[in-house]
Parts: sequence; structure tokens; C-alpha cells
Amino acid sequence: MDQQQSVRQQVSSAEVRIGPMRLTQDPIQVLLIFAKEDSQSDGFWWACDRAGYRCNIARTPESALECFLDKHHEIIVIDHRQSRNFDAEAVCRSIRATNPSEHTVILAVVSQASDDHEEASVLPLLHAGFNRRFMENSSIIACYNELIQIEHGEVRSQFKLRACNSVFTALDHCHEAIEITSDDHVIQIHRIHRDSGDNSQTEPHSFRHKSRRKESIDVKSISSRGSDAPSLQNRRYPSMARIHSMTIEAPITKVINIINAAQENSPVTVAEALDRVLEILRTTELYSPQLGTKDEDPHTSDLVGGLMTDGLRRLSGNEYVFTKNVHHSHSHLSMPITINDVPPSIAQLLDNEESWDFNIFELEAVTHKRPLVYLGLKVFSRFGVCEFLNCTETTLRAWLQVIEANYHSSNAYHNSTHAADVLHATAFFLGKERGSLDQLDEVAALIAATVHDVDHPGRTNSFLCNAGSELAVLYNDTAVLESHHTALAFQLTVKDTKCNIFKNIDRNHYRTLRQAIIDMVLATEMTKHFEHVNKFVNSINKPLAAESEGSDCECNPTGKNFPENQILIKRMMIKCADVANPCRPLDLCIEWAGRISEEYFAQTDEEKRQGLPVVMPVFDRNTCSIPKSQISFIDYFITDMFDAWDAFAHLPALMQHLADNYKHWKTLDDLKCKTLRLPSDS
Repeated sequence: MDQQQSVRQQVSSAEVRIGPMRLTQDPIQVLLIFAKEDSQSDGFWWACDRAGYRCNIARTPESALECFLDKHHEIIVIDHRQSRNFDAEAVCRSIRATNPSEHTVILAVVSQASDDHEEASVLPLLHAGFNRRFMENSSIIACYNELIQIEHGEVRSQFKLRACNSVFTALDHCHEAIEITSDDHVIQIHRIHRDSGDNSQTEPHSFRHKSRRKESIDVKSISSRGSDAPSLQNRRYPSMARIHSMTIEAPITKVINIINAAQENSPVTVAEALDRVLEILRTTELYSPQLGTKDEDPHTSDLVGGLMTDGLRRLSGNEYVFTKNVHHSHSHLSMPITINDVPPSIAQLLDNEESWDFNIFELEAVTHKRPLVYLGLKVFSRFGVCEFLNCTETTLRAWLQVIEANYHSSNAYHNSTHAADVLHATAFFLGKERGSLDQLDEVAALIAATVHDVDHPGRTNSFLCNAGSELAVLYNDTAVLESHHTALAFQLTVKDTKCNIFKNIDRNHYRTLRQAIIDMVLATEMTKHFEHVNKFVNSINKPLAAESEGSDCECNPTGKNFPENQILIKRMMIKCADVANPCRPLDLCIEWAGRISEEYFAQTDEEKRQGLPVVMPVFDRNTCSIPKSQISFIDYFITDMFDAWDAFAHLPALMQHLADNYKHWKTLDDLKCKTLRLPSDS
């Protein structure tokens, strides 16, 4: 056992010398392509384990190619014994068609020739792209010996070749004169790069050059000789060299490299299509759909302009300051209510709070526009928030009152009723998601929903940026309102012990909880809407679909319980809760549509009064078609997001409401009606 571990360690940290250069070779990566597990695949698997190699197994040609393009294996072993599962030679050719395979050794496992048949020629295998043939032998030591010979032969040679190519490629791209010396510092090559005419000139030399480096090739710039003040190019070069030598590689870089490799062996039409793909990938807004001209759909364009940009247009002389600058604290409020103080009418309504069809407007009416305190007490009690935070119900009630008091009841839409509605939706979704969130996540989600729009001025981020508001200046025109909501929520919470729901939890729990709350509230900012949705689809929906259908590749298992995926789930949850109005029952949907339209109308009115840019011109109260605005909002923002969320949380009732409400708005639009309902229905 000790001998085997020693061999593994030696192979895993191999040092390769090329003259005076010392290179460390990473552990060898091996890809086994076998349609079914058998003694032969097991033999190679355990041989890789013994040799200290990293090993992947693929069962289909498609998963094999995908895995290879991701890992760039040095050795590939393909099962050539049977043709009914896949064509081994076709698999080899498809891999050879990629650029990374230039340095890969591909081994064909073939059946033993019977005594009455002549041994087959290896030429067909070589023509298909194989390097070696391995006669079927499931002995681990036989497989081990084969792999070790390949490593010390072809793989080691390819590694040295790549190292040399890298050196000469670097020389070819260098814009300065270069001297390369031998071990005893005799200059072997003197290379000069010129900007015009003959681009470069390499001259052999044989004279000694002093250097402080004793154990490596001396690659030294001499372009600054003869001048005490180095040029700009000389000052910049070392930094650029360090940047190019960085080993950090972003995922998008890997994608671009794969596409570049695929282009080299593709037909012209495919290569041109991939060029267009690369152009798109090099843009900054990868997740935001590109709209046509405003004439095509002004409602959608205005919604996007108003919700997905920060305005970034500043008109001199215009300052927008909040009309409400003094934030209420609990000392200005009546004493916290108790459970016994809840009137029967409110208690009866709250009995139905777990239903999606819960009517938040009825609660708003009976609580005199204080629905957040009452609903918060009920929901937080159901999820055991006080127990988790180790705080009393009195502290929780005081906190809810402070938060609700800092919502603007004068806002048509962004008031405490909206906060209560988002809290209700979040609690409903927590009951539907698939157990991937722990209690800390649940508590964070409920708190984030409660505070996510606190002190909202009833104006969009674009308006605040264009008006040069104090908050826009404070937050550098970036996620202005969302940053303010989270900052103020924590300020209000921790400044007075009577309402500090976090005062009894330890520092680590508090930091984790705080980070989760901030992340969720910032996710409600619409400029990254499509980024959040696309990440959720690719990281949550697609892997879950693959799990349910069965997957062929054993390379990259995915789970919704990974921390990064839990973050995506929480972001998607609060995003859906924040804009769930189109998925509510029709009467509630219509009421919310009227309220948000009125708030946008008021913003347009104020923009015109102050001479500010009108962010959403279609929201002119004299000309706006509310049905058209709702149709655009559903088409552009809601449908795809809720399709993805429904695929995760299974919400058929919501999707039916969405379909019914969309039909309502389409009917009104077809009849050229611009109001919430037909006049006869009103």
C-alpha cells in the first residue's frame, strides 16, 4: 500500500526538464468512453486511481465531447470492441476535429483476435485519429502499464512541445528586443522586432552576458539600453506581461476558447455563424434582450427604459429631494398591539393567509392601511422567526411597526400594502419550494420581503438619477432605491434595542443573515432581471430536468442544495413575489394594475413639471392604454420568469391566473379599451 501511494504521488507531481527549464506537469487527466461499465472499464478506472490520474467516464459520444472540451484530457480510452452502442472511429474523429485534441493521445480498446483470424491492421485506427491500440485485457496491472508508458512517451513529449511552442509564441508577439542565453550565459539568440518592413529579425550570437539568474534561461529585454529614462512602452511592458501570465481564467474565456477551437475545423458557414456568436459574447449586456425601435412596441421600450436603466442623465439645476426626510421611530407610535387586541374581523381574514387567493386589500381596509404589522405577526409566528432570532414577540411587533411606519401611505403602489403582499407571496413560495432552503434562509426571505421597499418615494431609479437626488449621489446612480431600502432597514432595526430583532443572535449568524437579506433585496432591482432568470434556468431548471429524465454523463453532478444554487433560488423567489400581481386572481390583478399605473402617471406629471427627461412617455394619464402596458409587462418580464419558477415550485393555480389575466388585458386591447375594465363592467 505504501509503495502504491508513493507511485501515485510521484506521478501526480512530475517535474519535466527541457534543458535548463524546469516545468511542473499537472496530474494526467484520462477520459474513458465506454457505453457500459464492464471489467475492462473497471480495469482502466482502477489503473488511473493507482497512477494518481484524474479520471472521467462518459457513456455517449455527446457527453464525451462535452467533457473533453471542458477538461482537455491528455489520454482518451475509447471502447472499440462493439459497434452497436456507438461508432468508436466516429467518436475519435469528432474529438480530433477540435483544437485541444492536438496534444491528446487516443487509445482504442479492441477485441482479442481469434485463433482462426489474422490480426487486423492498425491503419484504419490510425486514419481515424487513434494513436495506439490496446488488446482487450481487464488486468489492472496491464492497464496501468499501458497508461504509464503513454505518459512517459507521447504525453511527456507533447508536454515539452507545448512548452517550446509557448516560448516561441511569446517571442513572436514581443515588441522588444530579446536576448536568450545558455546555462553559462552565452547569448544564443538576439531577436529584434521592427514595426514596419521586415517585422522581426533573429540573429545568432556567441558572447557572454552577465546575469544574476543562474539556474534558468535568461529572457531579458534590452530595449531601454542607452537611455536613463525608460519609454512609456518599457514602463508598461512588465505589467502587461504579468497580466498575460495570469492563471485565472473566467468561464466566459473558456467558452470563447472552445468556440475558437471549433471554428478551426468548421465549414465556412458555421465559422461565420460562430463569429457572430463571439461578437455577442463580447458585449456587456449578455442577459438583456435587444429591443427594436420604439415604434415597434413603445410600451415595452418605455417599461424597459424606466425599470432597467438608472437614468444616468443629469440636468443641471434640478434637484429632487425626498419630501419625507425624517424617518419615524417606534417612539412616535402607539404601544405595540397584542394578540388579544386583534379584532375578530382581522383575525378572521388572517385565517385564510396561507391561501394564494388571500385578499390583501380587505386586510388593508380593516387595518386602516396597517396590513404589514398584522400579517407579519401571523406569518412570522407560523415560521418560528422569534424562536430562531431568540427575540420576544414584543420586540418583533415593535420592529414591524417601525418598518411599516417608514413606508409611504401616500404612494399609490409602493406602500406597506405592497410590502405585505410580497411577504404573503414569499411565505406561500416557501411552502412550495422543494426543501432546498434551511431556516436561516426562510427567516432571511421573510425579513427581506418585509423591508424590500421601505421608504420608497414612489419614483423609479431613473427618475432619481435624472433629478440628481441625494440618494442617487450617495449610491453613485447604481441600484439607488434597493441600496437605500436595505441600509435604512438595518439602521432602523439596530438603533434601538426595543425593536432590534437581531440583538440576541451571535455575530456569525447575524452576518450570514444580513448578507442573505441584502442579496435578496438587491435582486429586486430590475437592471439584472434577465441575468437572474437565465442563471436560475441554467443552474436550477435544466439540471433538475436532467435528473428527472436520467443523465448520461457522470462528469458534473449538480444539486439545488449547493450554496450558490440556494442563492439563486432565494433571488428568484423574492423577484417573483415582488411582481406577482399578474398571477393573482383577476380582481386583485386589476387593482394592482390601477395602482402602479397611477404611480407612473404621477411620475410623468412631475417630470414634466420639473423639466426632467420623461422616462416612460406612454404613462401619460391622458393617453395611456393600461391593457397595453400590462400585456407588454407580462410578455417581457413575467411569462418566462414564472415559467421557470413554476417548473421549480409547481404552481399551476398561479399559471392559470396568469393566463386568465392576460386574456382579460388582450380582450380589452382588442376592443381598443384603455382602462382597467370595460365601461359596462365598471
